[in-house]
Amino acid sequence: MRVLGILDRYLLREWSKVFLITTLGFPLVVIAIELTDKLDEYLARGLAPKAIATSYIFSLPEKVFMVLPAAVLFATVFSVGAMGRYSELTAAKATGRSFYRIVMPVFLAGVLVAGAALGVGELAPPATRRQLELLGEKQFRTVNTRYNFVFRADRGWVYMIRSLDINERTMRDLVLEREGSGPQYPTLVIQAFFARYLDSLSRWTVGDGRLRIASGDASELAFAFDSMYHRSLVEKPQALLAEPKAPEEMGYAELGRYIDALERSGGEARKLTVDRALKIAIPVTCLIIAIFAAPLAITGPRAGAAYGVAVSLATTIFFLTLIQLSRAVGSGGLLPPTLAAWMPNMLFGGVGLWLLKRAPT
Repeated sequence: MRVLGILDRYLLREWSKVFLITTLGFPLVVIAIELTDKLDEYLARGLAPKAIATSYIFSLPEKVFMVLPAAVLFATVFSVGAMGRYSELTAAKATGRSFYRIVMPVFLAGVLVAGAALGVGELAPPATRRQLELLGEKQFRTVNTRYNFVFRADRGWVYMIRSLDINERTMRDLVLEREGSGPQYPTLVIQAFFARYLDSLSRWTVGDGRLRIASGDASELAFAFDSMYHRSLVEKPQALLAEPKAPEEMGYAELGRYIDALERSGGEARKLTVDRALKIAIPVTCLIIAIFAAPLAITGPRAGAAYGVAVSLATTIFFLTLIQLSRAVGSGGLLPPTLAAWMPNMLFGGVGLWLLKRAPT
């Protein structure tokens, strides 16, 4: 295994400094602005300062996820740009190293950040939900019973339940429905007097009910049953106390199952498909941005820090604008949703390769 040289370690050290400052600094600035704007509202709700502070700790994964591409951009522009200003690039090239070899540690760092961003992206939805619960914007239940509620589950199922008792592990007067779109994916409706959760088997047993199957072509089948095991009813009793998740509170796999069920039921899922693709596209952007920013940083070798700030801010604003544009284009059906989500990466990647090819080696 080849040990990093002195120049590689120096470049990574300077790159890491800017990256960490940006990754932690930008979210803290956003939090400070939000607190200044909403603190009176939070205190008027009777929220304790500890709950407010804790809620913003849970908001960090989402904010860090969105700022990582910008952090890679700032770190690359400032670290590589500084080497160009102080003739370190010229000295390195004089030893026989090409520009591509000099900035290779930056590209490897971009790969590592992209991998970390995937993990942060999966952590962000549940953390954001917890933040909303602490701020009172989502209901957090601590009781053991619930009455007359609707629960939206995975795979297109909707539960309408008269009563739920956590202590007895039972539900009463329930209707489980999955809307279909035709004979290949029929509508299913289960009506039952009760359901009991068996901890030993980790599943529900539904009893004293009827199953209706409607294919949408005026034909319908119905069956009565004494008891049955419904394999899609997988939620534990405690999970049914929670409010159903919104799509933005789901991870990549969970959102994929939701989109699949929504499409099979005839629903419109283009916007959600774009958002799901962005959960992968944004982390990959961290590598694309490194490729784009490295040659961009040496286009003005005599420029100072102000040039780096201006270039980084302008590029960040342009990138965020492209993200919103891709959502609109994909949701509107002008482009396939997945293609629309990857458009910013394709644009930045193409420009980055062109700049890299033109960079003096």
